[in-house]
Amino acid sequence: MSKAKLLVVEDDPNLGDILQEYLEMKGYEPTLCRDGEEGWNKFKKDKYDLCLLDIMMPKKDGFTLAKEIKKVQEDLPVLFLTAKNQKDDIIEGLKIGADDYITKPFSMEELLLRVTAILRRTQKSTEISPLKIYNFGDLVLHYDEQYLEGPKGKHKLTSKENELIRLLASEINKLVNRSHALKQIWGDDSYFNARSMDVYLSKIRKLLKDDPKVQIITVHGEGFKMIVSEEQ
Repeated sequence: MSKAKLLVVEDDPNLGDILQEYLEMKGYEPTLCRDGEEGWNKFKKDKYDLCLLDIMMPKKDGFTLAKEIKKVQEDLPVLFLTAKNQKDDIIEGLKIGADDYITKPFSMEELLLRVTAILRRTQKSTEISPLKIYNFGDLVLHYDEQYLEGPKGKHKLTSKENELIRLLASEINKLVNRSHALKQIWGDDSYFNARSMDVYLSKIRKLLKDDPKVQIITVHGEGFKMIVSEEQ
């Protein structure tokens, strides 16, 4: 089995060297870059399984780098490494599509657990689903090809949007427990992942506007339902 390739972009020379050595010791193949520009150039030349990005960096900050990476490879997971812990930074990371966020100083063991969890989720999302097509209202989820088709055309989906719509569409008009959804798609029901799921649900609701008969309702304290109403 080939080693997972990690793009590590960290401008602190001591921390960068420690991260590279530790991740190599744990069986990964890290590529260390010292600033955002170098990270962008390395990304364009190779294929990676996960990006670990510092936020405050010279030449190109981590948020900017993540946005550029996501434009090219939207489903490539990103974990932010940062000394900042303000709420606004966490929200900004979620909007970009971050998979996780760890605040300095952190233990190498905690980082390893987060890296392992993200890679496990990524591998899980590529498993074959028992169904390939889900129909609800005038919408069709093409699960294997990862797009939603509706009256106004096709919408390419990210892996998490694809998994979340599949979960909802397999339980039409039934309650989907919030914790269950988080554990199945994100791996655990932490606060960060819960906020991330809220962002994805908001994006999915906008996509479902193509068909007014389909909506997602929130059941406070429990979860949510995909409701498909009968045509009048």
